[in-house]
Amino acid sequence: MVPRPLFLSPLLLVLVLVPAALPLPRASADICIVGAGISGASTAFFLTNYSTSLHGAQLRVFERHHRVGGRLATVAVAGDRFEAGGSIIHPRNLHARRFADLLGLAVKAGGDDDWLGIWDGKSFVFQTLRPLPPGSSWWRRKLHGLLNSLLLLRRYGLSLLKMDKFVQEMLQRFMLFYNGFESRPVFATVEDMLKWTGLYGLTRRTLEEELLDAGLNSRTIAELVTVITRINYGQSMRISGLAGAVSLAGSESGLWAVKGGNWQLADGLLKTSNATLHLQEGIDSITDAGDYYVLRSNTGSEYNCTVTVVATPLDEVNITFSPPISIPPRKMQHTHATFVRGLLNPGYFGLNSASDIPELIGTLELPDIPFSCISVLKRYSKDDMTYKMFSRAKLDDGLLDQIFSTRKETIRINWAAYPHYEAPEEFAPILLDGKQLYYVNTFESAASAMETGAVSAENVARLIISRLSLTERGVEPPAPHIKSFTEEEEEGSRRRHVDL
Repeated sequence: MVPRPLFLSPLLLVLVLVPAALPLPRASADICIVGAGISGASTAFFLTNYSTSLHGAQLRVFERHHRVGGRLATVAVAGDRFEAGGSIIHPRNLHARRFADLLGLAVKAGGDDDWLGIWDGKSFVFQTLRPLPPGSSWWRRKLHGLLNSLLLLRRYGLSLLKMDKFVQEMLQRFMLFYNGFESRPVFATVEDMLKWTGLYGLTRRTLEEELLDAGLNSRTIAELVTVITRINYGQSMRISGLAGAVSLAGSESGLWAVKGGNWQLADGLLKTSNATLHLQEGIDSITDAGDYYVLRSNTGSEYNCTVTVVATPLDEVNITFSPPISIPPRKMQHTHATFVRGLLNPGYFGLNSASDIPELIGTLELPDIPFSCISVLKRYSKDDMTYKMFSRAKLDDGLLDQIFSTRKETIRINWAAYPHYEAPEEFAPILLDGKQLYYVNTFESAASAMETGAVSAENVARLIISRLSLTERGVEPPAPHIKSFTEEEEEGSRRRHVDL
């Protein structure tokens, strides 16, 4: 859960048509993808949807864990399931929206009226209004929203509008990744992808520097911006500008998720692609054997692969490459997700009653605050709730017993969640060896989200098809046509006009 600034970005959701497919060249070995998260599943989907056939080559996906989804997962608390990893999707994440529609997955809207409190370790320096009771009338909800807007405006002033303008400009540039093939090249590097959209400059400076130049005041950056970046990336306003802008976009209205868990996106894409899935089979080594790669797994099996796609961050996995590859060092930011069923201790927050504790607690960047945020996931009664906490380090039982007056159930998950962002960012190559070894997750050094994984995967799939065609035929094939979202919206408008 994240705070929702009251500046809406409505979007008419439209679906992209599956492009006219091209055949992949004949292969003597398989096409192999390492990682069954959203990046690997999206790569498999785009490869099979952008080509008519694999010509006998098997599409294999290897996953070292017992389930698909990667950093998309749910956790069971008191018989209910909650998102434990990537939990929100922006309304302008058109690949994710398209995936959910194609797979027939039901979606749910995120709450736009969270009761937010910003805590400085001693007291709440700012709070929005308590939410209205269910079933409140339309005019009461409108008045409630207006009053919240006035509260935000009184504390942060015109910086709210400037922050929104900064985010909208980033989103407008990001939307270029959905352009049709006629106007959107296939990219060989992340730098080229970002320069083409005009986003590369945001990776060279910190979010703080970008926002100061955009005219935001220091209070807005130190409080509201910091709360959002700590919730969404577990990091401060010193993260690089593009990651920071994506984090701020994750606080807008209209956010959504898949009912039952976002991991179903990866699961459905893999099933749709007819890939052979190797669960609990991690890849230990990748060896260049000339015209193919030999992948050796932790089960002792070997696989010959014409194309190999690494769709998992290489920062904390032990895969031996022969010959060795060269990528810049990158640290992963660990987020400790702690789920507690019980009741928060009001005394810890300097309050007299648990009913006075906001439903979403964001925190400032201060060394004595042990967690990034606490949110209410479900309320069973006034004395019994399920909470989710994010922190940069494990919260031990002694500390939890201070924060909570009662604890019935506690579950801890340590996620290597996203890169530790530090401007200027360096990017590993997409093509790791100049041949047919690809790396999808290099794009995460720009920003990490479900949609950025899908955007990078789609580019890698197009790059694979293009390079295989060049290798086998010596010519560039015509690009399959994929209508832009703008073209589809215009066609839809014409059809509606004719119908009327």
